[in-house]
Amino acid sequence: MKGIVRTVLPFALIAALVIAVICLPRENTGSAREKTIVEIWNVDTFEGGKGSRTAFLNKIARKFGEEDVYFYVTSYTVEGARAAFSRGTYPDVLSYGLGLGEIAERCLVLPYAFAGGSIGGKCLAVPWCAGKYMYFSLSDDFDEEGKTAISHGGSNLPSVAAKLSGVKGEEILSENAYVGFLNGEYRYLFGTQRDENRFRARNVTVFCKEVTEYNDLFQYISILSKDKKEICLKFLDNLLSETTRGSLGEIGMYPSDAVKWDKTLSVFTSDEGLHELTGAAQSEKEIKFLEKYLKSR
Repeated sequence: MKGIVRTVLPFALIAALVIAVICLPRENTGSAREKTIVEIWNVDTFEGGKGSRTAFLNKIARKFGEEDVYFYVTSYTVEGARAAFSRGTYPDVLSYGLGLGEIAERCLVLPYAFAGGSIGGKCLAVPWCAGKYMYFSLSDDFDEEGKTAISHGGSNLPSVAAKLSGVKGEEILSENAYVGFLNGEYRYLFGTQRDENRFRARNVTVFCKEVTEYNDLFQYISILSKDKKEICLKFLDNLLSETTRGSLGEIGMYPSDAVKWDKTLSVFTSDEGLHELTGAAQSEKEIKFLEKYLKSR
C-alpha cells in the first residue's frame, strides 16, 4: 500500500505543475494586439437626399478595414451632441453641418482646403458630401407670375440663398412646401436635393434650375483626436477618394466639387450669427449686409 502511494504521488505533482504552467498569465509578445477604437459621430443639421448619412459612413468605415482598428459610427442630434460636449465627451471624428460652430476650438488642422471650413488660413473642416439649392417649376416657364415656397428644414439658411439669387417667397417647413407645391398652392418651389429625390421617388416630372449664387448645404468632417490623428486622416482620405465620391448617389448627395457656388458660410458661424443672417435675409436690408459673413469660393 505504501508503494502505491509513492508511485502515484510524483505523477500527481507533475500533472499539477503542468496545469499551473499552462494557467500562468503569459507575457504579451505583440502577437495579439488590442484594437484601436475610432469613434465617429454624425450630426445631420440639414436635410439629406435619401437614406442615412450615418449608415453610409458606417459602410465606408467597414470597407476601409484597417487592421487592428475598429470604427464605431453613431448618430447624434445637435442637442445630443451639445449635451455630450458639455460633459466633456467628444468623438475622434465629427461629421456635421451648420449649427455646431462651437466645435472649432477642438478641431485639428487638416491637409485640405475649403473656404467654409477654414479659420485664419487653416483648414479645420472639409465637406465629404454636399447638397444643392434648386428652383423648381412644374412647367418650363420660369417667368410666369406666381407664389414661391421657400423650403426650410434644418440649420441651413435657404432665405440667404433665395435673397442672393433674387427669389422672393414664403419660407415654410420642407414637407409643407413640397406638398403645397404639388397641390398647386405655389407656382414655384425653392428647395434642395431633398425635393429632387422626392420627385424621383414619385416619378413626378419637374423642371429645375440649380442655384449657384450661394450654398451652405455641406456635410463637413473634422478630426478632434490628437492621439488618433494618423488613422483618422487615413479614413478621411478614403472618404474623400474618387471611389467613395462616386457612390454618394446612394444617399442622394453630391461630391462637394460637383456643386456650383459663388458664396458660402463658415461652418463655424455662431448661432447668433445664423439668426442675424436669417433675419437680414427675410427683411428688406440690402445684400451688402450679408456679405460680411460670406466666404468666396
